[in-house]
Amino acid sequence: MEKIRKTLRESKSARWIALGVISFTMLCGYYLTDVMASLKPLLEKELLWNSAEYGIFTSAYGWFNVFLFMLIIGGIILDKLGIRFTGRLATVIMVIGTAIKYWAISTHSLDGHMLFGMKLQVVVAGFGYAIFGVGVEVAGITVSRIIVKWFKGKEMALAMGLEMATARVGTGLAIATSAPLAVALNGVSKPVLLALILLCIGMIAFFLYTIMDKKLDEEIAAANADNGVIPEEETFKLKDILFILKNKGWWYIAILCVLFYSAVFPFLKYATDLMVNKFGVNEEIAGLIPMLLPFGTIILTPLFGNLYDRKGKGASIMILGAILLIFVHALFSVPFLNQTPVAIFLIIVLGIGFSLVPSAMWPSVPKIIPEKQLGTAYALVFWVQNWGLMGVPALIGWVLNRYCIDGTRLVQGVEVPNYNYTLPMIIFTSLGLLALLFAFLLKAEDRKKSYGLEMPNIKKD
Repeated sequence: MEKIRKTLRESKSARWIALGVISFTMLCGYYLTDVMASLKPLLEKELLWNSAEYGIFTSAYGWFNVFLFMLIIGGIILDKLGIRFTGRLATVIMVIGTAIKYWAISTHSLDGHMLFGMKLQVVVAGFGYAIFGVGVEVAGITVSRIIVKWFKGKEMALAMGLEMATARVGTGLAIATSAPLAVALNGVSKPVLLALILLCIGMIAFFLYTIMDKKLDEEIAAANADNGVIPEEETFKLKDILFILKNKGWWYIAILCVLFYSAVFPFLKYATDLMVNKFGVNEEIAGLIPMLLPFGTIILTPLFGNLYDRKGKGASIMILGAILLIFVHALFSVPFLNQTPVAIFLIIVLGIGFSLVPSAMWPSVPKIIPEKQLGTAYALVFWVQNWGLMGVPALIGWVLNRYCIDGTRLVQGVEVPNYNYTLPMIIFTSLGLLALLFAFLLKAEDRKKSYGLEMPNIKKD
């Protein structure tokens, strides 16, 4: 007769506390990810960076993840060595990368030096950001695996939505506070220092979470021993990657992911500058409008995740999100729609779209890929995503520098270029159209393979 032994994951309070701790760590990581997003005009004034250099720096996030396959390696480490080791390693890497980035933009020892035809300061800051990018992306796949571990068969999409919403608080705070902090503290590097301090706190928080994780593993092992269950060996095998790559449904999610996120996260890197150049908003407060996007997701992402848990319709939710993405970027590209209320409205709508797709996309992966391969599967999705997060910001920066300068303006007495954002917004609209195509293909594949993407996540007893 099977003995029933309850584990920590059966306790609502325990699993929600675990979620809260890891979500806070990701909040700290996302604050650093976007802390420079509102500083482009001040970087042009204080450090004399141009749009192309800003684009190169922003693209550095994906350098090591893409070209050195660090994300895929991180996924393999996660599947082979487990959550605790991988998460601790990822948080330490985040702190190291941020420390290098802070040093690069706060020191004068790099002034006047060039490397690869770029300012050495840009290269070193990018190097630190690239190291951080490895840490935060590996932390992201680790957190996804943690949520599946604690919430599978329960409120999984809601939990993922709440984690994403909490992380977006970091994004919103970064966009809203970085420029005022830089002005108030008289230095563009000061917001990065704050981000470094937050990351150290987030690292400590994750180390505390691992105590709960270890206890859960011990309880699961004891329950298995009571019932004579021998857990399946989860050692990584090369065929795991081949199994994932042969899965058409996984490819549709991965491509939808890179297209959707490439039309949102790189947009956020330039959204404050868009508000200044097209809508005439003051540099110090321009970040308050893009801030509405991540803060709007705080309520909506868990709401849509809860809807997916209870009602299903995951593929349909992704289609609707892609449609909203196209609507917003298409209207941003219209030159005469340059009134501030229009900008606020479009950012709010984009926030709805930005809540819809991730709330359904990430919980759909475990329906397509077996749990023992989830670390590698999430890592491969993030790797594909990083091609876009690396390439699109650099492309937008190059396009702005090459084709979009239409005059100059003064920032605190210093003359800087003025940009026409019509062409970049057309590029973002095109990405949205492609995302919509792959959302339809994913729904068709679900209909053929019966993955259950349109079915609820919560299993009724």
